[in-house]
Amino acid sequence: MKTSIVKRSIIIGGHKTSVSLWDAMKEIAALNGTTLTQLVSQIDGNREHNNLSSAIRLFVLDHYRSRAPAHEPPSQKAKVVTANLPSH
Repeated sequence: MKTSIVKRSIIIGGHKTSVSLWDAMKEIAALNGTTLTQLVSQIDGNREHNNLSSAIRLFVLDHYRSRAPAHEPPSQKAKVVTANLPSH
């Protein structure tokens, strides 16, 4: 099975890390008017986790989650869907 995820390695502060969300990071950097290296350095300086790759993934998730429209909780959706199902 082929995957479209491309990992790239970068070195920040003398540490090499692998980044799989490359396109998302480039997009976020462009939106912030910064370079990818500057963005990763900022994430590295502000991270609360030991692993830079994890901090990058959480940063990207938070970026897109904060821009997503608010939806009702999944449990509420499940109730609506099951309420409309015919009983057997």
